[in-house]
Amino acid sequence: MHIVHTEASHGWGGQEIRILSEAEGMRARGHRVTLIAPASARIHAEAAARGIDAVDLPIGRKRPAGVLALRRWLAANGVDVVNTHSSTDSWLAALACATLARAPTIVRTRHVSTPVPGNRATRWLYIGATRHIVTTGMALRRTLIEENGFPAARITSVPTGISAERFAPGDRAAARIATGLPDDWTIVGIVATLRDWKGHQFLLEAMAKLARERLGLAIVGDGPQHAALAARTRELGLDGRVWMPGDQRDVVPWLRSFDVFALPSYASEGVPQALLQAMLCGLPCVTTGVGAIGEAAIDGETALVVPPQDADALARAIDRLLADQALRSRLGAAARAHCVGRFGYDAMIDRMEAVFRDAVRG
Repeated sequence: MHIVHTEASHGWGGQEIRILSEAEGMRARGHRVTLIAPASARIHAEAAARGIDAVDLPIGRKRPAGVLALRRWLAANGVDVVNTHSSTDSWLAALACATLARAPTIVRTRHVSTPVPGNRATRWLYIGATRHIVTTGMALRRTLIEENGFPAARITSVPTGISAERFAPGDRAAARIATGLPDDWTIVGIVATLRDWKGHQFLLEAMAKLARERLGLAIVGDGPQHAALAARTRELGLDGRVWMPGDQRDVVPWLRSFDVFALPSYASEGVPQALLQAMLCGLPCVTTGVGAIGEAAIDGETALVVPPQDADALARAIDRLLADQALRSRLGAAARAHCVGRFGYDAMIDRMEAVFRDAVRG
């Protein structure tokens, strides 16, 4: 098949990483894969660096020029399926394909748990213009069925797959040397784009409530909340206890450096890749039940789950883990076993390939 991914977003996070990871997997199976995105978007350069064909079209905004550019490109290139990912490119692709006599099939991937409007135009986009919907978690699928009334047969949940070989427990001491984190500190860590709904601010407040000596927090990632989080760190008197190393191309050494992983998201989640990566590394995790997180984090079995936007509960859960080595070991081992069985990379590619083939057959 010739599979085309469209992405209007200029952001960088789990959604964009999954698109490229999936594209690499499809290309390895002999499919032709093309990414269409604005050249100014980071995903465009990242795709090119991985050897994925990247086409620059003006699809960053909902404008007629984007529809026309997509229409011309699709008409000139033999495409079997267009996999759209954000609202803007989904609308542009739907309108472009609606005006083509021999249009490719559209598959829409929903990566986040934000509500889908219930108006007639949006229903046309999801059901009329789109052949199949993929969600990154069962909770997102249920919402589309139960709240939006979309037909269940048209929606498939395909969680993001992670390599259990790459993300695995490793040498903590060597990892501390690689990251520069102090060997004699206990480190709580988070790996996530610095967006407000990831809950970093609540994690900072939780850390301020924990009076343990040599307890630090590593915030790995970059994004629009960087300045605000740095300011909040100072306000809470956490200078010297918080590390913000920015975006890291290889997060494995950071995960292996952590003693506890925390992801206190309060909105817009499927099954977060960073949480799966941490669990595969055998880390004891504290998170919330937002979106489809519960498919990976089962309270008391594979993680500790706390209410969102509750710094007190978050602090208590972290303190509980730090005080109980046996609990940390049990949760870490159970987390890895759970994720190896349910969130494998090859399984994701298998399922997406089947979705694309079925959609093309129509």
